[in-house]
Amino acid sequence: MDKFWKSLQNGSDIRGVAMEGIAGEEINLSTEAVTRIACGFVQFLVQSSNSNSSSSLSLAVGHDSRITGPSLASAIIEALLQMGCRVLDFGLASTPAMFMSTLARETRVDGAIMLTASHLPFNRNGMKFFISKGGLEKEDVTKALELAQKGEFPVAREPGSHQKFDFMPVYAATIRETICKGVQAGDYDHPLAGLHIIVDAGNGAGGFYAEQVLKPLGADITGSQFLEPDGRFPNHIPNPENQQAMNAIVQASIRHNADLGIIFDTDVDRAAVVDDKGMQINRNRLVALMAAIVLKEHPGSVIVTDSITSDGLTEFIQGTLKGEHRRFKRGYRNVINESLRLNAEGKESWLAIETSGHAAMKENYFLDDGAYMVSRIVIELARLKKKGQELGDLLHGLREPVESQEFRLNITEPDFAAYGQKVIAEVEEFCRHSQGWSVVPDNCEGTRISCNRQNGFGWFLLRLSLHDPVLPLNVESDEPGGIDTIMHRLSPLLEKFDGLDTSGLKVYI
Repeated sequence: MDKFWKSLQNGSDIRGVAMEGIAGEEINLSTEAVTRIACGFVQFLVQSSNSNSSSSLSLAVGHDSRITGPSLASAIIEALLQMGCRVLDFGLASTPAMFMSTLARETRVDGAIMLTASHLPFNRNGMKFFISKGGLEKEDVTKALELAQKGEFPVAREPGSHQKFDFMPVYAATIRETICKGVQAGDYDHPLAGLHIIVDAGNGAGGFYAEQVLKPLGADITGSQFLEPDGRFPNHIPNPENQQAMNAIVQASIRHNADLGIIFDTDVDRAAVVDDKGMQINRNRLVALMAAIVLKEHPGSVIVTDSITSDGLTEFIQGTLKGEHRRFKRGYRNVINESLRLNAEGKESWLAIETSGHAAMKENYFLDDGAYMVSRIVIELARLKKKGQELGDLLHGLREPVESQEFRLNITEPDFAAYGQKVIAEVEEFCRHSQGWSVVPDNCEGTRISCNRQNGFGWFLLRLSLHDPVLPLNVESDEPGGIDTIMHRLSPLLEKFDGLDTSGLKVYI
């Protein structure tokens, strides 16, 4: 692929600038680009299936609340019709719903295209692709982009058919049934009666969960906020990792005395929650909560997480919950694929989860589905309430770090990947010979260093960003001032690398 098409690939997703509005960011995900990529996806489906031509294929197209979503979706639909495809136009949808459209008896499409850029700024957009086996892998997206670059697309003798189809009620019905089966209330159809649960959709696509899932099941949703789709995101970034967003749902939960607060990202493949005390349950706490739920049903199984989870979480999973913790490379497809690999080898694993809020469960096709994950938490909440218990009870024994911080070090060298790996290798070698520091074995990403009580009492992880010229550095300590101790020792070493921007570490040098 040439540089332009390659620049649009972000792992197994497509990401780019779709509209003007931010200085210095020129449009690269244009109408022409998305239509060619969509047509490349269709050709990929033809080549990888038993289909004789694109005219035999059915596709679903959906978008989140981004401003450019409707116009880009219309352009894609027009291009697919010219190739003879049967197209279901879903309009506003969530990413997990797009996958489910490949399985639902009402639709059963051959492929699905979702227009989304998750929590990125309003001027961005992107594409995700699904078939009945799940989301496309990175190498599959590369193939679709190669076909897009060639731009040799057949035009059908007869244009395909186009049908508008509101799929979200179908998807919401499956979620409602999951909750009803899970709770098994005396009033089966209203298992959430007596519970006050509020939703913050951040003006993304997640508002349906309050109106189409919680309310019909009997929950009081008073106080739910920012449910209206608005791609300008006027209230806060729809991102469970963002502190402003988390503060918004915490404040709303406390103000309305809610039993549970729920927050989604823009396209609803990620989420976090707030308990009845106003405690944020995201990042390590979210992993711990989901691990507690899963390990009750599947004792001793493996919980796969991303690489930046804390030591206290490992102790909780393996000590308190008696499960097994497997850290792996960041990236939701990476943790999902590792869980799939373990299962294929006969090692039971029912949960793959990132601290970002991506959670995929074996029982749900290993789909990273924020609404499904939250529904499992809602089920557990309803069960606990019957016993006079609370969600927070499931987190007893979780040791959390006293200090935690992430630094992002920009790489200024043109071949940033090679340079980044060089920095990581030299830092690891330095740490092998540093008193009180030791290299953590079986680390799947970058280098993770454990620091003893006299030398920072914590750990740090230096890794290469999945897609950007950046070395993220995560540091945690179990004592006040521990990060200072670690960084005053590490920062002078990092400053020696000319191709690394260490200006953010000046206070420690």
